[in-house]
Amino acid sequence: MASVAVVFADGCEEVEGLSVIDVLRRLGVQADMVGLTSKDVMGDHQIKLTCDKVVDESLLDYDLVALPGGMTGSANLRDNQKLRDLMVKRHAAGKWDAAMCAAPRALARYGVLDGADYTIFPGLDSETKKDAPTGNFKETITVTDLDHKVLTSRGPATAWAFAYAIAETLGVDTKDMKHAMLYDYLADNIQDSL
Repeated sequence: MASVAVVFADGCEEVEGLSVIDVLRRLGVQADMVGLTSKDVMGDHQIKLTCDKVVDESLLDYDLVALPGGMTGSANLRDNQKLRDLMVKRHAAGKWDAAMCAAPRALARYGVLDGADYTIFPGLDSETKKDAPTGNFKETITVTDLDHKVLTSRGPATAWAFAYAIAETLGVDTKDMKHAMLYDYLADNIQDSL
């Protein structure tokens, strides 16, 4: 069975991390909530989260590590040396990493986005271009770079697309779950409501 760690830092966008955990667990994927420095994390919207564990060497064992965004949360991820060291090791070992909203700036700082196709919250691509000058920014909902094993997404409204892209990258069939959660209905009808 595939395993995913979602790393939560104080100031994270709660919906981005919890959407990934929720969708993956519904699909039968081992999805662990990992606190950056503590099991107790306070999200950006004052929602207290209780994680399963705290960042340690076991991050190296997961098939994929995902980082939710939030300006404060992603800055905490970006600036944490222990997480940086583990993510650099993961990247060197050819492991999958994912980040959404503002969190791709952490991957850029770690060197993971060098040469990779990626997306990020609107306007933050100027920061990632400084830290990953050879990266290729795209304005799409999700970007999966198979060569660099990096998956990225734009922001809170794209959290389910991000979660499903993670599952599909790990070889999980999402068709039935997309239907059960009405994701396929939303995707088919979003333009009609605009």
